[in-house]
Amino acid sequence: MFQGTETYIATRDLQLAVNAAITLEKPLLVKGEPGTGKTLLAHEVAKALNKPIITWYVKSTTIAQQGLYEYDAVSRLRDSQLGDDKVHDIANYIKQGKLWEAFEADEQVVLLIDEIDKADIEFPNDLLLELDKMEFYCYELQRTIVAKKRPIVIITSNNEKELPDAFLRRCFFHFIQFPDKETMHRIVNVHYPNIDDTLLDRAMKLFYQIRDIKGIKKRPSTSELIDWIKLILSERIAINELEDLDPKRGELPPLAGALLKNEQDYGIVDQLRKWGR
Repeated sequence: MFQGTETYIATRDLQLAVNAAITLEKPLLVKGEPGTGKTLLAHEVAKALNKPIITWYVKSTTIAQQGLYEYDAVSRLRDSQLGDDKVHDIANYIKQGKLWEAFEADEQVVLLIDEIDKADIEFPNDLLLELDKMEFYCYELQRTIVAKKRPIVIITSNNEKELPDAFLRRCFFHFIQFPDKETMHRIVNVHYPNIDDTLLDRAMKLFYQIRDIKGIKKRPSTSELIDWIKLILSERIAINELEDLDPKRGELPPLAGALLKNEQDYGIVDQLRKWGR
């Protein structure tokens, strides 16, 4: 059973979602703000359950067939022209995809399909049978590839586009809520166990104040808070440099570039500063 790890704080709801997906033998579809640990979750599940992980990072140009296999007909044609003996075995020109790797593994693996919403809208539908039945047919080899051990499938999405209903029906869904202050305190302590509590409390207060500024386009995430605290510690920023600042009045803390990532959000803060004069 997954209960988080020493380096990954999983809420009770997230633990239940992971274990429910494993019990139901369904893919776990995870959504949430960027930087809330969706991709990391799969790696931590693999670590906690002592299983290998296979990762398939989806891009805008990715098609479902690439996850199964690719047939290199061009190389075979070239080799036939050169008289290469390996041309007689078509298997030499089949490149296994990530799903094929997961299906043929001798032990159960964790299969991460990361950022599925980056691909074309038909991408999820093209994987319905493979993820449901855990098999697919290779026409070139004229055989069906069946999973030896059903993998634990974790799929992440940043919600850039809606996923098809038929695909959603086959998944167990979980939305990772942004951590509350208590959970965030535990997360930061995992990374910086010796941090001064007063410094951490002040840094977190500023962090949440920045997130609460109305109109912010890209609110800072968990990973950005961790990066910012790393900079605070490495640059030895004193606690008094973080005191009496109010981001809602346009007063940003040192090294705010780790938290705010576009000029539009800096413009909003600048307007707050002008109004506060």
